[in-house]
Amino acid sequence: MRFAIVGNSGSGKSTLARYLADAAGLPALDLDTIAWAPGQPAVERPAAQAQADVAAFCGAHDGWVVEGCYGHLVQAALAYQPLLVFLNPGPEGCAANCRSRPWEPHKFATREAQDAHLGFLLQWVADYYVRDGSMSLRAHQALFDGYAGHKLELRHVPRLDPPEAAVLQLLR
Repeated sequence: MRFAIVGNSGSGKSTLARYLADAAGLPALDLDTIAWAPGQPAVERPAAQAQADVAAFCGAHDGWVVEGCYGHLVQAALAYQPLLVFLNPGPEGCAANCRSRPWEPHKFATREAQDAHLGFLLQWVADYYVRDGSMSLRAHQALFDGYAGHKLELRHVPRLDPPEAAVLQLLR
């Protein structure tokens, strides 16, 4: 089992990735961990280095889950023929999910620090639909449309408790 999950912030990528990894006993790679320079917030690593890390992770495991909003990094995982899952719940679904997300201690020192960034995150979510680059709807749609392997687009935030039929189907 190999999964590559792409979508906007707040689309449910990380939550779905954790669910699939736990349910199937797979290692998971959150692309945030390789897209940015360690200890340097908002400093992007060179694309070739991050893509090499994706390839190394994918090549080191028989099965895995890779997730993130970085289309160019998800593209590197597609060489390993995963099931590509495009989470595309629309701006309202992503914004609502961002407002209700639990504290992410791997990203923020406190819940208050996370909440202080909510306005920026909501603007980032809204801009996804009009921006260019590998973290845009345009790039994700092109990645999805151009992928010849198995793929699934979900136009809602996946329900995991209990898991909806589309999610259970991924594990078969």
